[in-house]
Amino acid sequence: MHADSSFSSATGPVQRPVPAPAHPAPAPATDGLGCTASHLSQDRDLLANGVRVYRKTVDGPQRQHVETAASGRGVLVGVSLRDGHRRRVLHEHHAVRHDFGKGAIYIRDFCDRYRADMETGFDFVLLEISHAALERALDDRAGPRAGGLAAVTAERDDVLAHLAQALVPALHDPADTSLLFVDQVCLAVTSYLVDAHGRAAPPNEPRTQRVLSRSHEARAKEMLRSKIDGAISVAEIADACNLSRSYFIHAFRETTGQTPHQWLIAQRLERAQALLMDFERPLADVAAACGFADQSHFTRVFSQYTGSPPGSWRRKMRVAR
Repeated sequence: MHADSSFSSATGPVQRPVPAPAHPAPAPATDGLGCTASHLSQDRDLLANGVRVYRKTVDGPQRQHVETAASGRGVLVGVSLRDGHRRRVLHEHHAVRHDFGKGAIYIRDFCDRYRADMETGFDFVLLEISHAALERALDDRAGPRAGGLAAVTAERDDVLAHLAQALVPALHDPADTSLLFVDQVCLAVTSYLVDAHGRAAPPNEPRTQRVLSRSHEARAKEMLRSKIDGAISVAEIADACNLSRSYFIHAFRETTGQTPHQWLIAQRLERAQALLMDFERPLADVAAACGFADQSHFTRVFSQYTGSPPGSWRRKMRVAR
């Protein structure tokens, strides 16, 4: 008797059902940096003038493979926020295992294919810097022009660690942080990168003093006051003054003694103190009028800069009068 896929019945041959071919399970979804999306306990990002900032966290000992194809996206800088991360980076003919402590960084160009096996969980702030943003930083650098950034893996960098920590609150609650502040931190990161990790040696000559002309100072302050909530970028103000972003930041600080963000905070608080002298005005109204996200944000900043919450400050003023 021969095996056959059919058999006979009173009404004729009946075909046996043929099992459908098994399909492989679909690959888990990954994000734009090659991380397995379902493994991420934190996945946040924001964009600031050519720099996209991420926070990517995987808790526990989960292992995963990360891969990104070669592209023209720019440069990726990662800063580890905690100890104990280990990854195995796969090169064409070999692999190298790296241990990341808190404050350890990596710098890699998206033009190279990247493959790595994550052997532990991790918590990173990452900055994806476009070629345009990097070129601006290279052009603004004093001395010989650097030829791009050197590749770095698992080296400690305290400056980048502090700058990354400054971005953590903005990633947690972007509504509570001004665009101007994030823009300044990202500009500081790119400027530092070309100085500390550029392929050319840093210049020996000191930077010359930079100051704003009276007209540029007045224009910059007017633009800042018009956006009391900080919803303005350094690039907008620098363009209005026909200056590079780096030159404008240095010149504004030399001229006023403060960064644009610090100066704007001082203006907010000055306005808030004037409004608080209306003793019946609700604190929430004062917060909104001075560009703070909410009363809690207002109270935190006011306390930090004056040493007492706005309610206590107002009670002292009422008694003094």
